[in-house]
Amino acid sequence: MPSAKTKPTYDLIAIGESLHDVFYMLDDASVNCVISKEKCVLCLEYAAKIPVQEVVHTPAAGNSANAAVGASRLGLKSALVTWVGQDEYGDLIRRALQTDRVDHRYVIIDKQHPTSEATILNFQKERTQLVHFETRDYVMPRLAKTKCIYYSAMGAKHTRFDRALLQELKRQPKAHFVFQPGTTHIRRGLKPIKPLIARSDLFILNKDEALYLLPQNGERTMLNMLADFHGLGAKQVIITDGKNGADAFDGNNHWHMPIFGDHAKEKTGAGDSFAIGATVAALKGLDLPTALRWGTANSWSVIQQIGPQAGLLTLSNMQKSLKRHASIKPKLIKHG
Repeated sequence: MPSAKTKPTYDLIAIGESLHDVFYMLDDASVNCVISKEKCVLCLEYAAKIPVQEVVHTPAAGNSANAAVGASRLGLKSALVTWVGQDEYGDLIRRALQTDRVDHRYVIIDKQHPTSEATILNFQKERTQLVHFETRDYVMPRLAKTKCIYYSAMGAKHTRFDRALLQELKRQPKAHFVFQPGTTHIRRGLKPIKPLIARSDLFILNKDEALYLLPQNGERTMLNMLADFHGLGAKQVIITDGKNGADAFDGNNHWHMPIFGDHAKEKTGAGDSFAIGATVAALKGLDLPTALRWGTANSWSVIQQIGPQAGLLTLSNMQKSLKRHASIKPKLIKHG
């Protein structure tokens, strides 16, 4: 039996920029789409006062904060490495993390810059996000031992931090590494993040992000996108696709997971909640098809409420949701 000293201090340490989210629920707007309805634009009257139905604040938001909170709700001991300003919103973030039993010893206070913010315009159950990341000098703290390191959205100047993270992963070779790239990772393209993908036990992103990253040479099917990322070294790859569900690949099997239902109140955090649900299932030793169901259950719950955290499931509610939707399961896709 290993001694207590060799056991990980945490189940999961999430890393990424935190934001103060403000949601504006609109009813006076329009949506214009191209014929395929794949690309749409939100239209507001220019230079007008737009009425807002409801305003909702989420103090400790951001992809990695959502993951840390989601892991804690599901019974894991989690911590968050993040950066906040020396301001009211930074204080709110630390208090919110404490309320959700997320260890905040790695919350780094930036005395030079305020807390980052996001404004979310919600109309007809879809959201348009205006995100502002403050300029940071990201420095990797020395982490305690952990079963899992979960990495997601950062501000623009994260290249040096990415390298430091890879060194930390070498120091903790047994840590399960989940990489859910943020917008700044995606926009820099595939080459800079290849080392992170290569080290990942789970690489998870949405379909639009996958299409953006991969070369547009020939037909981009779900299978060849999954296979391309797996070929870069990711042990398991999940690509989410909104109402079309999610697909996963482990190098041998391709699974497709449908959604639990198409009713939604607000969709912010759908991808984050899916990712952490699947991650927690994996950390509990469950297989990939089961992880897809955990992710789907968590995501389905989150989109029933406003904001990325209000609907995050507890372990008991996860079991209830899985039982309630027992007939909805992943399908193994066979390819010739």
